[in-house]
Amino acid sequence: MGRVLTFMKSITLRSKRSNASLLILALLVLLALLCFLQSVLAAQANLNSVDAGRVPICGFEVIRTFPHDSSAFTQGLAYDCGALYEGTGGYGQSTLRRVDLRSGSVLQQTRLNAAFFGEGVAVCNDRIVQLTWKSGIGLVYDKQNLTQIGEFRYQTEGWGITSDGKRLIMSDGTETLHFLDLETFEELGWLKVKAAGVPVQGLNELEYIKGEIYANLWPTNWIAIISPQTGEVLRTVNLSGILQKKDARGVDVLNGIAYDPEGDRLFVTGKLWPKLFQIKLVTDQKNK
Repeated sequence: MGRVLTFMKSITLRSKRSNASLLILALLVLLALLCFLQSVLAAQANLNSVDAGRVPICGFEVIRTFPHDSSAFTQGLAYDCGALYEGTGGYGQSTLRRVDLRSGSVLQQTRLNAAFFGEGVAVCNDRIVQLTWKSGIGLVYDKQNLTQIGEFRYQTEGWGITSDGKRLIMSDGTETLHFLDLETFEELGWLKVKAAGVPVQGLNELEYIKGEIYANLWPTNWIAIISPQTGEVLRTVNLSGILQKKDARGVDVLNGIAYDPEGDRLFVTGKLWPKLFQIKLVTDQKNK
């Protein structure tokens, strides 16, 4: 009888532990959902400012369409000397790659340590810089062979990064942009981004174009065009619908902006998108 009681107590104890584990798991899932909802609501608040007509909205024209690796969870995009440089995310799946624009083929690729979730990329002369999401570590590569040659640290999450030729400009998913030294990566300053007085959170992938900062707004298909002097959103563009329905199954949001200064070409793509688009922004016209 004693053995039976001991066995029953053991089962009861295991059941309690199992229930406790399930409760903890449920709370973690709920917390993650609340964080996601908070981000969505913040993004919606940003878009409400835009929709209210307080910030000019650009239309767009698709100039040309290129193939894109639909398995690439695009977190960063840059163009340099005829090639695209793309950073992809996912633990155990993150890469830095050189991509042929016309074919979408991966010409060269470096895989990140499985502990890193790859994020934004920027070309800095003969180097490429890539952020990681929650590790607080930035990676530095030789542009020619994509070999890692260094790293640096930062105190926030890493989301998007670009350069104005004098500084690196980095986003962390909030409304703050950070300015870093090109050589030492030390923080030089920061800037709060606002649209008609409303903080713009979810700043993601970045590109510096003609004296302005273009930023994907996560988790949306909008781009904000920001003054690097004041942080004010000058214009926006809504790229919802740029992917045809047949191409939009299973994809994630827009995330990837690159610019060819010599050809004055603007490229955009998204996470798991099968297409990359060259677009032209159009003022005071409907999307085409």
